[in-house]
Amino acid sequence: MTLKQLIKLEDKASEVWVISPSLHYDVENKDFSELVSVNLGQKTKYKYIVPASKEIHKHLDTYKKMYKLSEEDINRNFLLLPKSDFNGFIMEIGIYNGSSESCIACAAPALEDTSDVIQFNSASAKTMANEFKSIWKKYKRTNP
Repeated sequence: MTLKQLIKLEDKASEVWVISPSLHYDVENKDFSELVSVNLGQKTKYKYIVPASKEIHKHLDTYKKMYKLSEEDINRNFLLLPKSDFNGFIMEIGIYNGSSESCIACAAPALEDTSDVIQFNSASAKTMANEFKSIWKKYKRTNP
């Protein structure tokens, strides 16, 4: 899958779950930041798991300003994990329509712009969606 195909997939998704070590795509990649802006305006639901790092706090401030969100929006849609809990996520991962049976999971390098995107098979996508839900519920105590 290419980055352009991933953008088309995200554009059609009603919900997007992102595991990101840096929020690179959402705040530094023009194509994705424009897409997120449009999707948020069209009520696409975004949920993020990110590490609790200085870089993330800086990018969260940028994200909040870019997309005109409140602190409440950030608290509701972002889960900041201690680095020890975040170490399992090496690449940026997007889970599209994670609560449906036909969810799709993709990964791309977290700190570089490349056209290389990995699409996981259906079983892996469902497993990743379940892991996302489990971690989200553990810390947020609600479904994403």
